[in-house]
Amino acid sequence: MTRVRRLDHVVLKVTDMDAAAAFYADVLGAERLELEYGRVGLRVGEIQINLHGPSSTPHPLPAHVPEPGGADLCFAWDGSPESACDHVRGHGLEPVLGPVPRTGAQGPGTSVYFRDPDGNLLELIAY
Repeated sequence: MTRVRRLDHVVLKVTDMDAAAAFYADVLGAERLELEYGRVGLRVGEIQINLHGPSSTPHPLPAHVPEPGGADLCFAWDGSPESACDHVRGHGLEPVLGPVPRTGAQGPGTSVYFRDPDGNLLELIAY
């Protein structure tokens, strides 16, 4: 029986692919990837985020295409919850919530929430 090993990538609907790529590079250290068919992706550690913008015509599409700002993504933070808060504020962003206790893929942690330019909810969880 074949087993799933991990999540390979997620797709994020954005209003401006260049602005989103710049934000994620600046705030999360993402590497911009130029994908086939003129698509843009981001590599953050072992995570890949593919961007779909207004000019994207991906196929196939989900049954209900999300609007920009409709995502909620959590990233494991390799530091203290306080340093995550400092990091977010250091980029001119204000945390939406946190630090607060949360449970993630590795168990109990502490999270800080903030938003990207499209309003997507981003979380940094420290274990």
